[in-house]
Amino acid sequence: MEKYTGKDFSQFSFLITGGAGFIGSNLVAYLLRNDAKLVRVLDDYSNGFEKNITPFLDHPNFEMMVGDIRNLETCKKACKNIDVVSHQAALGSVPRSLKDPITSNDVNVTGFVNMLYAAKEAGISRFVYAASSSTYGDSLELPKQEDKIGMPLSPYAVTKYANELYAHVFALNYEMQIIGLRYFNVYGPKQDPFGAYAAVIPLFMKAAIEGVAPTINGEGLQSRDFTYVDNAIQANVRAFFAEIDNGHEVVNVACGQRTDLNELWSYIQKAAGIALPANYGPNRKGDIQDSLANLSKAERILGYKPEVFVEQGIQETYNYFKTVFVEN
Repeated sequence: MEKYTGKDFSQFSFLITGGAGFIGSNLVAYLLRNDAKLVRVLDDYSNGFEKNITPFLDHPNFEMMVGDIRNLETCKKACKNIDVVSHQAALGSVPRSLKDPITSNDVNVTGFVNMLYAAKEAGISRFVYAASSSTYGDSLELPKQEDKIGMPLSPYAVTKYANELYAHVFALNYEMQIIGLRYFNVYGPKQDPFGAYAAVIPLFMKAAIEGVAPTINGEGLQSRDFTYVDNAIQANVRAFFAEIDNGHEVVNVACGQRTDLNELWSYIQKAAGIALPANYGPNRKGDIQDSLANLSKAERILGYKPEVFVEQGIQETYNYFKTVFVEN
């Protein structure tokens, strides 16, 4: 993976919240490979795993801080001597937010505001955060453009939209430069296939490796802009240093490619070398039907262009999960 910027990372200290999670730990690995001066992770392991950061523990430029973003003093401590904040910490999953909207709100909204405030107090001007395509809600327009959203369909979507509103206000009032990355169904190595709220691709990978037919919600015609994690890392790195005119910008991070769930399962079967028809179940509450990103703003503001598309990303992910399931 290339560097994406001419900046010398050895001059910058980064804080990655949620750095023991899926996207966060991939981002940590990238920054350390590219000689970052310091990479500090703040994580409470509620949604991440110690095994994801174990390879970094002996690295001289890595610091692990166990703590909860719902604690403001913890956030302030994490922000000391930091140049750039990458806020990846969140409780994902639409079903989880429907089951427990209180905790989703506490982590995703209160925790987010704590991090914004702590960064402001520490004099950190560049703050990049994980936004979500769920913000588009019930809008039927395709492809999705950043300035055209609908009404949210789940508590999770509400929390991610609230993040964008708070980011706008902090940028407006505190001279911060903040970029939100609206992730579209990011997948890849280190994504958890075992949890109660595992995403569709790791669940399908698990099914393929175990030789058990997966259950597809509905008829399998709902489509997503599945985005391999390397693309998300590229977007984050570009956002760390992008020149922006406004204090707050939100951009889509995706591939600009629609894949429905039936096609997705076909790609996974191909990667696994199997033929296994799926089972079908009821539609899932809170889900949108179709998703596809317009990437013109991300290209204009960040210089972002996806480099790994679905079939290649599925093969890379399958190769990773094969080793994970052997180990487990």
